[in-house]
Amino acid sequence: MSLAYLAQEAANTESTFKGFGALGYGLAAIGPGIGVGIVVGKAIEGIARQPELSGQIRTTMFLGIAFTEALALIGLVAGFIF
Repeated sequence: MSLAYLAQEAANTESTFKGFGALGYGLAAIGPGIGVGIVVGKAIEGIARQPELSGQIRTTMFLGIAFTEALALIGLVAGFIF
């Protein structure tokens, strides 16, 4: 097999799978969406149980949301790279 043939085959397969980046990001966004829902739900539950710690629970909740949303951004970047 020649190098030119392999390059041509690689170019053909790349054009075949063009729309799968958006599909991959859509699937990658499901996990962080579920994660944010769980974090917020548990924070509301914690605030309801101990209202005096609402400030600390809220701060921790926002940190959890930020880390979970970082996964969605990594999924977006990975979709563009691959």
